[in-house]
Amino acid sequence: MGDLVERLDDIPRPAWIALVVLSFIVFWPVGLALLIYLKWSGRMFGFRGCSAGPWGHWSSPEGRDARRSAREEWRAMKRQARWGRRHGWGHQGSGNVAFDEYREETLRKLDEEQREFHDYLDRLRSAKDRAEFDQFMRERGNQPPAAPPATN
Repeated sequence: MGDLVERLDDIPRPAWIALVVLSFIVFWPVGLALLIYLKWSGRMFGFRGCSAGPWGHWSSPEGRDARRSAREEWRAMKRQARWGRRHGWGHQGSGNVAFDEYREETLRKLDEEQREFHDYLDRLRSAKDRAEFDQFMRERGNQPPAAPPATN
């Protein structure tokens, strides 16, 4: 198996591209299989030579830890930005106090309008649901009661 992998590693990138294109022309499932193999093995983007192994840094245990810490860092930045925008310190000032005040007031108004719009949509959905339910109850009330099944 290792010998086969070494021979596959010796094939240059232009040859792989030509092989994939030719296989798509001749029989597309083979071309698709080659394309999936190239992507899965890391040969498509040239990661096979990196020190983290044939599948790249992100699939190693260290990579999973790095992904997890990057995700947690991103979430913390988002939370801080949201909190900061609401409390007036989460952004860099423009240097113009009047503009910064205008921007803060505009953002506050937009947040308020968004909240009001969501409340309006909730009331609208509630009224629609209530009307549909009332119509269902009226239709149900107008139907004659179902006759009990006849027993012989």
